[in-house]
Amino acid sequence: MEHAIDAVIEIFTWVGIGAGLLLGLLALILKLADGTWLTARAVVEHGDDSTVVRWFDEDGGVNGAVLTADQAHQIGDHDMADIFYRRGRSNRMRLTHGSPAVRAVALLAGGLLALGIIAMIVSWVLLFVRG
Repeated sequence: MEHAIDAVIEIFTWVGIGAGLLLGLLALILKLADGTWLTARAVVEHGDDSTVVRWFDEDGGVNGAVLTADQAHQIGDHDMADIFYRRGRSNRMRLTHGSPAVRAVALLAGGLLALGIIAMIVSWVLLFVRG
């Protein structure tokens, strides 16, 4: 029975640390690929069929984007909204500063790393308790 527990702990250690590091690297690559997003104050235009936001970028250019139903629901009936727009790209915006995909991968990487470290500590404790 001890050998089975040791094997499970060893698997959790290696899988947790290995997958956590790989996913951490993937999160870093996704963060770099996501680019730079800047804050802007946008004017919200509520139409019959859609909701449009318009804002000035850092170069003084006027940008606009049609909101999805979820984004329109988040903004509600407000006439102004704080948005984040992509530097160097026209008409790209979102309502969150960080990418939800990057956040999800980073949290998964952190959880797997924590699992691997906890399993490694448990393995050391069992090693000294049995010895």
